Amino acid sequence: MNPLDDLYQDLLLEHKRRPRNYGRLQCAHHGATGHNPLCGDTVSLQVAERDGSVAEIAFEGEGCAICIASASLLTEAVKGRPVAAAKQLSAAMHELLTQQGPPQEAQQAALGKLAALQGVRRFPSRIKCAMLAWRALDQCLNAAAPASVDAEDGSHARVTS
Repeated sequence: MNPLDDLYQDLLLEHKRRPRNYGRLQCAHHGATGHNPLCGDTVSLQVAERDGSVAEIAFEGEGCAICIASASLLTEAVKGRPVAAAKQLSAAMHELLTQQGPPQEAQQAALGKLAALQGVRRFPSRIKCAMLAWRALDQCLNAAAPASVDAEDGSHARVTS
């Protein structure tokens, strides 16, 4: 294992042990719950918007280290960002985890700490774990009304607005 892999592993374990923004928001505008039936991961995400930005965000859930670390990193990355930027970040994460070939250096730099999740690409069955909270975020940010959806990867998300 090279030193960069060690650094990434340490960051993910730290976010699993002490997840950031864990809990439930009192005044959420949107919420989504994602469940991965293949492994049992479940993440509920709540978002409060203000002036077109993600003012507050929190999550609750149970899952593997990758799932919880990804949700924790997500909340840190999108809190305070404009909704449009949060959507772009979600798309960039999807691209990072699903694209063929090595990630571009510019792509890694733009994602900052989120690039720690790129190692998941070596384990295709774990990509769903890493993307579960991101799919819930997409549902929150695109929600106009309560709905029930099936995510394209076979996991399920329930959305409330």
